[in-house]
Amino acid sequence: MTANDTAAETFVQDWQDWHQRHEAVRADEHGFLAVTGLYWLTSEPQRVPGAPGEWSTGVEGVAVTLDAGEELVVDGRVVRDRYVFGVIPERGGINAVWGDAVIEVAKRGGNDIVRPRHPDHPLRVKYAGTPVFAPDPRWVVTGHYVPFDHPRPTTVGAAVEGLEHIYHAPGRIEFELDGQALSLTAFAGGSPGSLTVLFTDLTSGVTTYADNRVLKLGAPASDASLVLDFNRAVNLPCAYTDYATCPLPPAENRLPIAIEAGEKIPYERA
Repeated sequence: MTANDTAAETFVQDWQDWHQRHEAVRADEHGFLAVTGLYWLTSEPQRVPGAPGEWSTGVEGVAVTLDAGEELVVDGRVVRDRYVFGVIPERGGINAVWGDAVIEVAKRGGNDIVRPRHPDHPLRVKYAGTPVFAPDPRWVVTGHYVPFDHPRPTTVGAAVEGLEHIYHAPGRIEFELDGQALSLTAFAGGSPGSLTVLFTDLTSGVTTYADNRVLKLGAPASDASLVLDFNRAVNLPCAYTDYATCPLPPAENRLPIAIEAGEKIPYERA
């Protein structure tokens, strides 16, 4: 076996290990595949299917009034009667445990919502994995990070019609692929210095999910370089369930080439 053969095997194995971990997170018993509904709260108390009590929101934030004999576990503490979750920040959330279910209380697009998550939801129970393109090193490119002078407030649409998200974009990533100079506006990632890009391309709506895919990136190096591995482009929850409020890519992130890498349209949407 040559050094090139060994490198190719290592590349594929690393991708397979990564994607197996990613699928395990997606299929978690309280992951997005377990969500049974999306409910928008108002000042009028309402029953939420798949959750106990009556739910509302107001100046004090989200509150629930539980019936006699009902209880939730919030931050390890059993709560009964009326419980106030308080004002939840945008893109924040609290998970309340109810038996083997989790009741997610969150804020998206300025709206307070409740999403029950039940492990026995058929979407999760029947989940058989997501189809993917075969990993290929040609889709691994080195880009250059160009920070903005100040983070730019960027308004994007959402999977839910009429909803908008506002993100602060710290910069853009410039790269070349198939002989074309391209760039992507980046949002902050989940860890310090890391970045996230939402994008569509010419495969969107054909072999990949129409609305969006996401690529998570590490922090740029000291010379502002960073690696984009499109083999690790994945679907957001809205590709599987109508109960997600996922953001859409900014207009400038619609790539004019076909990125035949990463995850394809889920079987659930085919």
